[in-house]
Amino acid sequence: MPPHSGVIPERWRKRACLAGRGGLGSAEAMAHDRKQIEQLARTYTDAWCSRDPARVAAHYAPGGMIAINGGDAAGIADVAEAFIAAFPDIEVFMDGLLLREDGVVEYRWTFTGTSAETGRSVRVPGFEEWTIAPDGLIAASRGHSDQAEYDRQLQHGIGPTI
Repeated sequence: MPPHSGVIPERWRKRACLAGRGGLGSAEAMAHDRKQIEQLARTYTDAWCSRDPARVAAHYAPGGMIAINGGDAAGIADVAEAFIAAFPDIEVFMDGLLLREDGVVEYRWTFTGTSAETGRSVRVPGFEEWTIAPDGLIAASRGHSDQAEYDRQLQHGIGPTI
């Protein structure tokens, strides 16, 4: 279970990058229906804004996993629950969507919220690289954001770098 203190477990937010490795997200390129992917991204964004981990998880194929900033892959429901506990007023904004030639979908986002632990507001942009399952849901995701900026905002809030 995720901690109740509002802290995102370290294993989910390591700074190492998985880019170029096999495993999570590696799959043969496949064509995606753009309208279906756009709808998935819109409803995924809405699910995060609902603050309901089950709604977020419903966008993933059974057993779907997410790895954040090269951390260990974890079940999406657990990750969503941890983020929602850490940022009870979390909002996610879809900034863009890219269907790459290799079959990976890049979902670009910004999330905002107030840390339950520090009381500081954060505004963090990032993106996920999705591998889409044959059923049209997310099979696996690799999330990326600026960990140093996230950590700074947790301590000092939104504002210029100190």
